[in-house]
Amino acid sequence: MWKYIRKYIVFAVIAALFMVGEVMMDLLQPSLMNRIVDEGVLGLGSGGTGNLRVIWTLGLEMIALVLFGGFCGSMNNVFVHMSSQNIGNDMRKDCFRNIMTFSFQQIDRFSTGSLITRVTNDITQVQTFVSLFVRGLIRTSLLTFGSIFFMFRLDWTFGLIVLCAFPFLVGCLVFCIVKANPLFTKLQARLDEVNGIMQEDVSGIRIIKACVREVYEKFRFSKKNDELIKTQLRVLVIFAFMNPAVNAMMYIVVAVILLTGSFEVGGGVTTPGTIMAAITYTTQLLNGILMLTMIFQNISRGLVSWRRIKEVLDTEPELKDGPFDGETELRGEIEFRDVSFAYPGSDKMILEHVSLSIHRGETVAVMGATGCGKSTLVNLIPRFYDVTSGAVLVDGVDVREYRQEALRGKIGTALQKSELFSQTIAENISWGKPDATETEIRDAASAAKADDFISSAQNGYGTVVAERGMSLSGGQKQRISIARTIIKGAEILIFDDSTSALDLKTEADLHQALKKVNPESTKIIIAQRIASARRADRIIVLNNGYVDDCGTHEELLERCSTYRDIYDSQMGEEGEKVG
Repeated sequence: MWKYIRKYIVFAVIAALFMVGEVMMDLLQPSLMNRIVDEGVLGLGSGGTGNLRVIWTLGLEMIALVLFGGFCGSMNNVFVHMSSQNIGNDMRKDCFRNIMTFSFQQIDRFSTGSLITRVTNDITQVQTFVSLFVRGLIRTSLLTFGSIFFMFRLDWTFGLIVLCAFPFLVGCLVFCIVKANPLFTKLQARLDEVNGIMQEDVSGIRIIKACVREVYEKFRFSKKNDELIKTQLRVLVIFAFMNPAVNAMMYIVVAVILLTGSFEVGGGVTTPGTIMAAITYTTQLLNGILMLTMIFQNISRGLVSWRRIKEVLDTEPELKDGPFDGETELRGEIEFRDVSFAYPGSDKMILEHVSLSIHRGETVAVMGATGCGKSTLVNLIPRFYDVTSGAVLVDGVDVREYRQEALRGKIGTALQKSELFSQTIAENISWGKPDATETEIRDAASAAKADDFISSAQNGYGTVVAERGMSLSGGQKQRISIARTIIKGAEILIFDDSTSALDLKTEADLHQALKKVNPESTKIIIAQRIASARRADRIIVLNNGYVDDCGTHEELLERCSTYRDIYDSQMGEEGEKVG
């Protein structure tokens, strides 16, 4: 954590100095009250006659001390927040920056809900930890030991009485921390689970309603939330024991001081003002212990949160950048050399010994049964995953040799599940090319057969898309996603079943438009329908992770049984249209 603290250590030191000033003002006031009672009210130094001048003088001094202490406390708060908020800001940015480098499996390993918790709640806990450490720990430590010191200065007997109670108070504090500390890790894990369910259910609310699963999801959420509250209550119950224990000890100490003081006053050893000051110091001391309990609770939770944040910060990206960032003579060439692939943590091979070449400007369709590895095959091109064995080459260079940014700059991808952002339609399209002009955006939308429905919207291209594109139909989202891919003008365009929500006529028009747009770009189309694939220059047929055959629509009908089975299965309503 020092990496973040040291940048703002000046703010923390200034805050600490102001806190010292505030505490010193608190510690000086009981001694002034002692003199007001003894000299001003009782007149112990002047034959029992009160001295109004002493009361006014010392009273004004107390008011000045209070005002100065308040100023120090306010300035302490300002500098504490300047340090803690900036530290949290840097941590949050670094966490997010590191998360953006994670591979898909690393994201899955942490889970989306857990990452959200770590970047939000955990960093807030660390901010609280820093604030309490700089403000609370310094205040309570100075107040505790300062009160004991001034008690001994007042009367060593009173100091010993308080000192005898001190081990008991510290023992209570240690007991609570030891019992509660293991629960903080469990508490944050429970919060991960609650956030995970919230994220899943809000994203999948349409499916929940369509399947009438609201009651089940309410039960699932309630169960996890109950577990969170149960863990939180266990922590609170442990610390709830502290207040009555410390209060009881405070009253006992005060009673003993009053009893001892009464004998000493009777014997002329001490004064009523000294007893009053001793009681004030005792109250400050024991309140400091109570504050210390709360501070250690938050510090313990903050340290647990820091370990969780550190886990994110220390996680190295599994996909490392290669050294290559230059131009190549080839443009849009793809080669799979004896590629085999299994997802991390699994022994099941999704692709086995795949070897094929795709040439510049070629349009290639990939077909096969569900789960045969179509999406996995194209995900290896932009290096979303690394091959288990073999190599994938783009423009004659192994994708592992590229810097990831340079590699993915060559590739445009449109997915079946279109991810849109809560921005305008124009901004969503221009994600493919941030500096795109209005004309380029409109041309890309026209090529994707999206211009008509966008232009008819109330605000046209300035229409704001609802979260996750909920304000658009599936086909509209897919066409905006395709426009975003087209506008990039990449050497390689990948359409991963990105037309599944379109009707056959719209899809046919789209494929005709794609031939005219970026004619030199290599296009790979993953398709479930013959109508989507038959217009391609070549069709690659996958079967259980192997390349079964590769050729034109007519060639595959003649010699590939897998392709022919797909064709025959679609010869009903759709097959007659494609025949």
